[in-house]
Amino acid sequence: MKLQMGLIGGGEGAFIGAVHRMAAELDGRIQLACGAFSSDPAKSRRAGVDIYGIDPARSYGSYAELMAGEAARPAHDRMDFAVIATPNHTHCAIAKAALTAGFHVMSDKPVTFNLAEAKELRQIVADTGLVFGLTHNYTGYPMVKEARHLLRAGAFGKVRRVVVEYIQGWLSEREEAVGNKQAEWRTDPARSGAAGCMGDIGTHAENLVEYVTGLQIESLCADLTTFVPGRQLEDDGNVLLRFEGGAKGILFASQIAVGEENGLRLRVYGESGGLEWRQMTPNSLLVRWPDRPYEVRRTGGPGVSEAAADATRLPAGHPEGFLEAFALLYRNFADTLLAKRAGRKPTEQNLDFPTIADGVRGMAFIETVVASAEAGAVWLPLRS
Repeated sequence: MKLQMGLIGGGEGAFIGAVHRMAAELDGRIQLACGAFSSDPAKSRRAGVDIYGIDPARSYGSYAELMAGEAARPAHDRMDFAVIATPNHTHCAIAKAALTAGFHVMSDKPVTFNLAEAKELRQIVADTGLVFGLTHNYTGYPMVKEARHLLRAGAFGKVRRVVVEYIQGWLSEREEAVGNKQAEWRTDPARSGAAGCMGDIGTHAENLVEYVTGLQIESLCADLTTFVPGRQLEDDGNVLLRFEGGAKGILFASQIAVGEENGLRLRVYGESGGLEWRQMTPNSLLVRWPDRPYEVRRTGGPGVSEAAADATRLPAGHPEGFLEAFALLYRNFADTLLAKRAGRKPTEQNLDFPTIADGVRGMAFIETVVASAEAGAVWLPLRS
């Protein structure tokens, strides 16, 4: 029997709700069964039927109705987990409601509105013993798994240098002033939180670096800028990084880089080699050596690690992309829930998805970046 998913958010005008549904259902382990799709009860109920085609009785007017209604259903026919695809300021309250009602959670990032909420949620997850996933979906690409395998296997010796960038151009003009719903909440500190581009995409870069290298950021020095007049949050930033073990790095994020689409790029250099991965060409991983030509490792190609092969669905030469990477998080999350349901211990592979711990790291990153910039670009420790 498939796991039943409840979606919170993703109503009229939303971008990511439909992506969650497609990603969750791709591997046949999950089906969208219910939801609360808007803060407007009438719009929420309408979206469940018109957009998602679910049973009108399970298209609820609010997330509180969703939790109560699903908890009242027979155990074999109720929501197994809730997906939170709403603006940042609502994440914590919805997650708490789901967890205390006994439902597992998959949440959009950043995990909460601020670090205090993230720590509170971490404790609730620990107390309930429920599973909490976070959609840092770029960790799901096969060649990201390959990069992680190479670095953690010591293929390049000790890591010395890390460069990660995430640049977009969609906010190069004041989109929030002309009715762009996605821009409106992302640039509003009351809904987005303390950061703009660093919260929205900088956290993806931070998470990717720590996931691939296995190194945590120990301290940072940040410079943030708001280039578009009238905007309330930064739309561009540069961060110097110091990692445990002595590695140094740079993280930069921007949403005003005119003409850029979704430019997430990671470069890591060790004592005896390095690698490069780009989200815009995700099926290739460049591997660099000091004494021979660089390699291009490919999704589905020969000689890749077991982790990369396991994350690959199609034969070599058939490109896999954003949706498949997103779906891998859901596959592993679902397999973890199914293992627990069957009384089995989840495997390491099952558990390979971002968790509340990653969410707390992300919120600590945001708050430290903002504090550093406000203090005049000073070095501050990153504590989570």
